[in-house]
Parts: sequence; C-alpha cells; structure tokens
Amino acid sequence: MSELNAMTIAGARDALRRGEVTSLELTDACLAAAEAAGALNAFVHPTPDLAREQARAADARLHAGDAPAMCGIPLGIKDLFCTKGVPSQAASRILDGFRPEYESTVTQNLFDAGAVMLGKLNMDEFAMGSSNETSAYGNVVNPWRRGNDEAPLTPGGSSGGSAAAVAADLCLAATGTDTGGSIRQPAAFAGITGIKPTYGRCSRWGIVAFASSLDQAGPMTKSVRDAAIMLSAMCGHDPKDSTSADYPVPDFEAALSGDIRGKVIGIPKEYRMDGMPEEIEALWARGREMLADAGAEIRDISLPHTKYALPAYYVIAPAEASSNLARYDGVRYGHRAKLAQGDGITEMYEKTRAEGFGHEVQRRVMVGTYVLSAGFYDAYYNRARKVRTLIKRDFEEVFAQGIDAILTPATPSAAFGLGEMAEADPVQMYLNDVFTVTVNLAGLPGIAVPAGLDRQGLPLGLQLIGRPWEEGDLLNTAHALERAAGFVEKPAKWW
Repeated sequence: MSELNAMTIAGARDALRRGEVTSLELTDACLAAAEAAGALNAFVHPTPDLAREQARAADARLHAGDAPAMCGIPLGIKDLFCTKGVPSQAASRILDGFRPEYESTVTQNLFDAGAVMLGKLNMDEFAMGSSNETSAYGNVVNPWRRGNDEAPLTPGGSSGGSAAAVAADLCLAATGTDTGGSIRQPAAFAGITGIKPTYGRCSRWGIVAFASSLDQAGPMTKSVRDAAIMLSAMCGHDPKDSTSADYPVPDFEAALSGDIRGKVIGIPKEYRMDGMPEEIEALWARGREMLADAGAEIRDISLPHTKYALPAYYVIAPAEASSNLARYDGVRYGHRAKLAQGDGITEMYEKTRAEGFGHEVQRRVMVGTYVLSAGFYDAYYNRARKVRTLIKRDFEEVFAQGIDAILTPATPSAAFGLGEMAEADPVQMYLNDVFTVTVNLAGLPGIAVPAGLDRQGLPLGLQLIGRPWEEGDLLNTAHALERAAGFVEKPAKWW
C-alpha cells in the first residue's frame, strides 16, 4: 500500500472496511506529514490529541460495523469553521484567543459521520482574499513550483490552507468556504477538486460570516468521487440557519455513472475575456472536446450580464461584510486594545478594530460602509442587487433552454508568485474571481476540476456550473471530465 496520507477518501474507506488499515494509522500518517510540512504554513492549529481520540472512536465504529463512508477519514478544517474548544480565529488578530463553546453544523455533521479533525487550516483573513496573503498567520505556500524555480507561489484564496494541505497529502480532504470563488480558485491553483454547492445546501451556522447571502461551505478533495462522498456528509437541513434548504440530501456518489450521453453543455461567449492567456483558452477548448467525445452536446450560449458580475460582487460582498464585522468590538470576545487613561468606549472600538483587522479587511469594511451610507445606498448597493437579479435570470433562462451544465475556465491564470499582486492595484487581485463570482451571485453549484498543466508545469482547472440543487448531475459531468482529462500529476516534494 502506498503512503497512507496519499490515499483518497474512497480508497481509505474501502481499506478501512476491509480491515487493511486503521483510522489511527491513517491519522498518525497525516499528522506526521503535516508536522513535516511547516514550510507550507497550511496547518495553524494542530489538534493531534483530539484527532487520535476521534480515530480510536472511528475504529470502534468500524469494528462494530456501524461505519458511514466518512468514518475514520482524517480531514483538515478551515479556520472559518467554529470548532468547540479549539481556536477559531478566521485568520484574524481580532479573534485572537477565541475558543468557541459550540460546534459549527458542518463540522458536527462530519464528526457525526465519524470523520477525524487533524487541525485548523490557514486562510485569508475573514475569507477576504484570493492569494492567502492577508492571514494573521502569514502566507500559505503552494506545494507546486514553476519547474526548477524556487520562488514561492500562492495556493489561491481564501481556502489556501485547505488547497495546499490536500495537494501536499497532509490530509485526505479538507473543508473550504466559497463566497466568490474561494473553493474553486485555490482548487484550480493546487491541482485538486473543489465544489461549491447550491446556496442553502450546507448550513452556515457556526461558520464565521463574511457575506451572508454569498457564503457557502464545500469539500476540497483529491477526486470528484471524494467530493461526492464528503459533500453528502456535510449537507443537510439545519433549523439554526434560516437560509438552509429543507431538501433531502441524495447519495451523490451513487450518481457517478460517468455517462453524460445526451447532456447539453453550454459554452458562454462572455467568458472569453480580453487578454486571456492562450493556455487557458486551449484548455477550455480541450474541455469542450473531451465532453463532446464523452457524448455530450456542446452548445454556445449567452450570459449577457456577466460583465457586470465583478463590480456587483465587490459592492454586495463588502456591504455585507461591513455589517457582519461590526460585531467585533473588543467587548465580549477576542482581542481588546489597551486603552489610555480617559479613553471611552468609542476609543476602545476604534483602537481594537485598527489593531485587530488587517489592511484588506479594513479596505472592504470601508467600501461596504460607504456603499451602504445614506447618500450612496441607491446608487451602489441597490443597483448592485438589481444587477445580481439580472445575472441570476441569465442562468435561469439558459437552463430553461435545456442546458444541463456550463463549462468555463476556473481561473484566468495558473498560480502566481506570492507578493506579485499583493503590492499592486488591489483590483488586479480581485480580477482572479472573474470566472467564479457569477456562481455565488446566482446561488448555483459550481465545481473546479484539474484538467492539465501549463508550460511551467503548474496545474490548470476547468469549472462546471450546474442547475440549482442538482449537485449529483453536476458531479457526474465533472466525473466524466475528470476521467477524460486523466490528471494524475502531483507536486514534487520540496518542503
């Protein structure tokens, strides 16, 4: 058997049930790999004692024959998920020392299914970023490199720690969250699979909020089959989340026939951006050919309001963030600034937030407060909400015409170097989300699948967008694309 930490969820599940390996052995292999990978800065709050305790409990369930698919599987948990008694900082100084007295619904669902938590994973502060360079813990480093170039690359963001940990085999899979592409973009940069389910499919309760109408949790895995297995365990109706949908959760793995004959795949003309690298264009063309060869019908479509998606997103998301982050004031939990004699509560708020929030979070809070202010609410926020409705309608009209899924690039480039964009115009960084934000604005499911390498040996991904609540069908189309692409490359170990 190969290195245990390199196993997939599906492979580990089968080996565990056959008694060829124990969860404790899997967990120890992953803990050792994570401890040796300090150079990646992916794990920020390791929980080895809890992991081994959960692994022993999983082994007992497996021995008793009471074993769901995720039982005994070691996972990394993004630091945005509140985990009882374990630091949950959202990679921000303002939540320094915060240990929740409760468990997020998604992590509770995973633990109920017997999954093992290895620790908390690095991320962009409050999930605001596309490169994992805004974290209070420091940058995450992508395990991939450009040929023999030793320059550190971004793993993408905000779920950069999750992407790096899965790609480097520090865990079998990880949780991520996606507000504008924060699962799919890092998945593409790290050569793994990441799915953002339909808005409302996974509970948001206990996940630190960024933009409440856009945030959605999802799995980041080594294969489409693994994504299907893990998503089934994460989903479910939750009365504690008013936006959680009361729909039954199907067996997503059972949908993976790989047969997409007769399916209609849409190719949106608006996603052909000016200045798109030739390699991205070529990969997209190859994706169309692969799906056509698998029996799907390829059809050109139009999503006319796509060009307004980024501006609308960067009004709506900061507006919601400014409202959500108002709760961090130094009064009840987290960081509180030291006050000078004579300082009052206003000074405490100001100093605490100035010390606790990083520059990117401060920027977005200020933008959000501005667009919600009395003189600009209608000009910016209300107009962006109307544009969002038009973007959603574009997708509804296309799906009504018989389109089953939409194929697009996942990112406008391969992973770029750490520091290459952070000091430049922040708008350049925001453009990384150009292919992904529409999916969040419309509340649709979207999946990134690794499909090839660029000329420097870095992974490139393709994105499939599905109909609402039809993750099973979307995963099956992704499974067909994955099989056709045959992507098996792994980063050469240097860390």
